[in-house]
Amino acid sequence: MFKKVLIANRGEIALRVIRACKELGIATVAVHSTADAESLHVRFADEAICIGPPPSKQSYLDVRSLLAAADVSGADAIHPGYGFLSERADFAEMVVGMGLAFIGPRPEMLRLMGNKVAAREAAEKAGLPLLPGARGFLANGEEAEEIAGQIGYPVILKAAAGGGGRGMKIVREPGQVRKAFETASSEALAAFGDGSMYLERYVEEPRHIELQIVADEHGNVICLGERECSVQRRHQKLIEEAPSPAVTPALRAEMIDVALRAMRSIRYNNVGTIEFLLDEKGRYYFMEMNTRIQVEHPVTEQVYGLDLLREQIRLAAGETLDRTQESIVPLAHAIECRVNAEDPVTFAPSPGRITGYHQPGGYGVRVDTMAYEQYKVQPFYDSLVAKLICTGATREIALRRMMRALDEYVIEGIKTNIAFHRRVLRFPAFVEGKYDTRIVDQILNPPVAAEAPAVPAPRGQG
Repeated sequence: MFKKVLIANRGEIALRVIRACKELGIATVAVHSTADAESLHVRFADEAICIGPPPSKQSYLDVRSLLAAADVSGADAIHPGYGFLSERADFAEMVVGMGLAFIGPRPEMLRLMGNKVAAREAAEKAGLPLLPGARGFLANGEEAEEIAGQIGYPVILKAAAGGGGRGMKIVREPGQVRKAFETASSEALAAFGDGSMYLERYVEEPRHIELQIVADEHGNVICLGERECSVQRRHQKLIEEAPSPAVTPALRAEMIDVALRAMRSIRYNNVGTIEFLLDEKGRYYFMEMNTRIQVEHPVTEQVYGLDLLREQIRLAAGETLDRTQESIVPLAHAIECRVNAEDPVTFAPSPGRITGYHQPGGYGVRVDTMAYEQYKVQPFYDSLVAKLICTGATREIALRRMMRALDEYVIEGIKTNIAFHRRVLRFPAFVEGKYDTRIVDQILNPPVAAEAPAVPAPRGQG
């Protein structure tokens, strides 16, 4: 087992890694920008090293500073958390090149799944179902238009190196593909340094379903069921739940079997998430694979009783899985709400100092956060303040518990999206479990009711 782990991240995920390390008897090293000097991950780590000024490019994305911090501190492993450098194959290679362990998949896995076109090709070879579309990079807008005409509209253009909705355009009519290609490619080039694009059929009423994979270095792989991640705004997830109300036991078994065979065929290791689109007829299609721990991993932990951060560290140290697929049975239902520092109406960021703070508690309530009273939410990073996770024996209990917990959550001094979460949880489609990725738009832009016919005034008597 490792003796000392450096966490190349910040906020709640850095604190989560520190806690897992402490329970395994591993010393921890926090890194931080000057803006994060008062963060809880700095306070609770065994050591802390400042790696630069607030902008991410000069601190959390500064590879030289991170590797120097690992060298100076004597760490023997680096955990990248999520975001930042977590899926950068070149960073993982440099970590390994220094003689350190990278707590995550092997660099070749990061490289394979980091490029969406290469990932689609690998997924197809491994037997995962794909949406009809281009089988490689698009040369130009003309080729995109030709393929769109072959597979039929609507289609979606996606950045090969992208994520988070950037470099993504939906085209519903012929004649608009070339312009959409140019716009999306330029956006992808600016965001990721790579303007490569691919195209596939667009599903109008999709549900976003992802499967949690855990694999050791010895060929053992398990799948911890699925998460429903369809509550999204501009392709950014807001609420997740497990199990999905749309996935039957038979469909779950089928998807898990397909996923396990695919992961064994590519010799995947550590944790990862396979993302699928589920259409209105119950057909599922591979979208991409995330080769890191996910923001929404707590719902899976609550449902299946497995600490995924602990497993990441154990598996990176060469230990074997101590669970078999036969032992993986959902034990509860869990829902996660991402509490962000943003206006609940306009969704504009709302950084600033938290002047009052009280987090909910009680049976079945979990809060993963770095927030506290007088903590300053920085404008330089993601707006996530906390992840509120509620667990119940049934979906109805978990839903009622989440409503109660949201009512208890007090965050003053900044605006948060707690009020919007209440709107979603009360929305009939969500309550019934019959929703898809359009749900946020349906809540924000409800259809205008048909104008009722005028009722004639009653005639007078006499």
